[in-house]
Amino acid sequence: MSDVTHPILAAAEGQAIPVHPLAESEVEAFLAQKRAPVRTYAAANKFSGKTGQVLAVPGASGAVERVLLGTGSGRVDLSLFRTLAGKLPAGDYALAKLPKGVDPAEAALAFALGTYRFDRYKKRGEAIPRLVAPKGVDAAAVTAFAHACALCRDMVNTPANDMGPLQIETIAGEIAQKYGATLSVVRGDDLLKENYPAVHAVGRAAVDARAPRMIEVSWGDPLHPVLALVGKGVVFDTGGLDIKPSAGMRLMKKDMGGAAHALALGRMVMEARLPVRLVILTPVVENAIAGDAMRPGDVLQTRAGLTVEVGNTDAEGRLILADALTRASELKPALTLDFATLTGAARMAMGPFVIPFWTADDKLAGQIETASRQVSDALWRMPLTEAYREALDSDIADLKNDPDGWAQAGATTAALFLQRFAPNGEEAGPWAHFDVFAWNPKGRPGFPVGAEVQAIRAAFAMIKSRFA
Repeated sequence: MSDVTHPILAAAEGQAIPVHPLAESEVEAFLAQKRAPVRTYAAANKFSGKTGQVLAVPGASGAVERVLLGTGSGRVDLSLFRTLAGKLPAGDYALAKLPKGVDPAEAALAFALGTYRFDRYKKRGEAIPRLVAPKGVDAAAVTAFAHACALCRDMVNTPANDMGPLQIETIAGEIAQKYGATLSVVRGDDLLKENYPAVHAVGRAAVDARAPRMIEVSWGDPLHPVLALVGKGVVFDTGGLDIKPSAGMRLMKKDMGGAAHALALGRMVMEARLPVRLVILTPVVENAIAGDAMRPGDVLQTRAGLTVEVGNTDAEGRLILADALTRASELKPALTLDFATLTGAARMAMGPFVIPFWTADDKLAGQIETASRQVSDALWRMPLTEAYREALDSDIADLKNDPDGWAQAGATTAALFLQRFAPNGEEAGPWAHFDVFAWNPKGRPGFPVGAEVQAIRAAFAMIKSRFA
């Protein structure tokens, strides 16, 4: 675990420094009631209440006496509290008030996310700022959620030599043990016996110690509706025989980000003890290069019985997800969500900060969009455009993994490919696919360069409202 231990306090340990959130319209009246040195200091530092402004005001001793936090002139985005945590020196703080419309637990969680540090390889020993939980907020629950998010970010930040299939299996096992869940793992050539042929094909070129595997975690009352969470777990993606250039390979340690997100979201669901039968499915492979690696032009079998022509070995994530989504279908889930660092096309469309999602169910889409706004977890619905489906047609197989170039919409054609395997019909509820980036390429206060947790805070809020 990173240096995100207990960033949220149940009660102050001594005197907490007050933080005053101030809209631009409130600054003048607030300062008019303060001592002259406070007014002078605010004026000298041009504090106007602009969104994201943080001003630590010293007292007579020179230590920080209070903090002014600018909230702007419109709706307050929860990311403001991540920014706050990233700008504060170590110490204990308390919010003097909450801006209108801000959920106190979500504000505390955002603050906790802003204290994250990845220090596995570079021990800094930095103390972090801590926030006294606002009135009515369960500090332990917020910290547990922060730990789930930190685990996801730790997994993505950790390089492939220390985050291989075995390590992901171990983490899944630890989560299962903590919450009394059941862990099932199918490894190596047993994938063929248990009918996960696409997972085997993608991962078979890796050395035995990094053999492919299908990890399944089951939790909850079997009488409750099934919630299936599926996560792409490519621990490193060379591109296979269609090898990536070095620039494209540099960050491929994060190609298991979908599995990290699914495990973290599953941990949130179990921590909250939601009334669901939870199943987490993570196909975990290394897309390596060796004599038995899959080749362009190969035709693969899948668990669904559909054949797939491999047009590009670098479009491997959708292949392993095909088997995992088929397994989810067999469980007749009430809801299926999959998370995957799947396409560069999604980044071209949305950039690194907004996560696109696809679903054929308008009601589910509306619930996701509502949750996205509530918790400031930026998501955007994309279409499952039927006209592009034929771009996946193969001359010799049921479909192919690289769409025809005329379709251009690479993220949507990937979603259409997954839809062929996702749960559907009268016996299963809706499915949604999230093409996460799992990475922050631009450092700013509260948002360090490196792994980022995306979509699962909104997904949890939606799941809670749907099932609780």
